Amino acid sequence: MKKKDIEIFIKNLKDAYPDATCSLDFSTPFELVVAVALSAQCTDDRVNKVTPALFKRCPTIKDYAEIDLNELENLIHSCGFYKNKAKNIKLCAKQVLDNFDGEVPSNMEDLITLAGIGRKSANVIRLEVFGIATGIAVDTHAKRISNLLGLSKEKDPLKIEQDLIKFFPKKYLKDINHLFVWHGRNCCIARKPQCQSCPVKQFCNSYKK
Repeated sequence: MKKKDIEIFIKNLKDAYPDATCSLDFSTPFELVVAVALSAQCTDDRVNKVTPALFKRCPTIKDYAEIDLNELENLIHSCGFYKNKAKNIKLCAKQVLDNFDGEVPSNMEDLITLAGIGRKSANVIRLEVFGIATGIAVDTHAKRISNLLGLSKEKDPLKIEQDLIKFFPKKYLKDINHLFVWHGRNCCIARKPQCQSCPVKQFCNSYKK
């Protein structure tokens, strides 16, 4: 894809996915931190089925810091890797309380110090909570689509993110975060890509007519 094609590319994806937004349900910044942590190697749909009971049990960050670990594990069990996730969520809550006066930080450097929060998760939190789009959350969808489109030859998410940031103007970063996820789930599916109905197939190196 050439630089001159960017506007058409973004428009085609926006037309295809006009409702593309964050798929995780949350009402407070820390609820999103928890949801993002739970979403690692788990579908957003599954996370959204688990979080209502969890959010009701833990309405404050302090509740997450103080909840019994076994109880927390039972609440999030179906999200997979629940032991490690429960441990991280409790520690993360304590870190926010102790290091950030109970407020989820907005900058990347602070966010990635939190247990269970890497760069991808931090990009999601910065965008959805604070409206800051200076990076791109490279998940499995963004990685696959970037490689197929020829936007990056890298496999490492950080290197893919840097390639995408260099290619797309800053004004499109917010859109890319959502559109790549929705396109990956609905059309550019890993095991069964719907190439014939792809809204951006003309830009794809892997599309064969």
